[in-house]
Amino acid sequence: MFRRLSRWAVTVPLALTLAVGLSGCGSGDSAAPAAAASPGGGDTTLTVFAAASLTGTFTELGKAFEATHPGTSVKFNFGSSATLAQQIVQGAPADVFAAASPATMKTVADASLASGPVTFVRNKLQIAVPADNPAKVDGLRDLADPKVKVALCAEQVPCGAAAVKALDAAGLKVTPVTLEQDVKATLTKVELGEVDAALVYKTDVLAAAGKVKGIDFPEADKAINDYPIAALSGAPAPEPAKQFVDLVLSPQGRDVLTKAGFEAP
Repeated sequence: MFRRLSRWAVTVPLALTLAVGLSGCGSGDSAAPAAAASPGGGDTTLTVFAAASLTGTFTELGKAFEATHPGTSVKFNFGSSATLAQQIVQGAPADVFAAASPATMKTVADASLASGPVTFVRNKLQIAVPADNPAKVDGLRDLADPKVKVALCAEQVPCGAAAVKALDAAGLKVTPVTLEQDVKATLTKVELGEVDAALVYKTDVLAAAGKVKGIDFPEADKAINDYPIAALSGAPAPEPAKQFVDLVLSPQGRDVLTKAGFEAP
């Protein structure tokens, strides 16, 4: 899958670190990792590692979970699924992992840290361009024009792997000006006007409504990503972990996710 990286002539190593930043439910900003129980009062902290593309939907579901589970606080670590998987394998405390690809979940499952992951949604790529589309991009073939500045996710992360599949299906070679470590960072390049186009998930384009424009392309159907979720073995908060997974898989969870543009598996 990764053979095209050399043809992009860019190498972006994954930041594999145990300095795991966990944000509060309403934010993706980093904070210190939380233990399962707070020292003073016995309240429970549920720690969820989730793909960056789930930031909006999981933040909403986290608030809903807290509302129906008094005394439980949900803390999120959003980022590249590949980086999150390595953090979990290397010992970062987490209760739930929601990945943007089966391959990144397999990293955790192969370490006997997750069993029975369930695919809960699917996601598809779109071309994201600035709202005024200065490069006049209207299809995937335009991204092969050397005059068009393109941002892609690094090939090691799910959105980058999906981009490789889509470009292969179209028989195109694209030389990006930057490779980013997750889909949010890739989309930000478009929002700031630093690139003319990027391949990102449809859900992220919808979340950035007004700031970017999304363009469909047929090869996206050949590069759909399945998203698995699992409560982790040895989770500090095992029961809330199972309950959060149940919420994601419930009609309520499905409603939140499909409204954001995710597809049912």
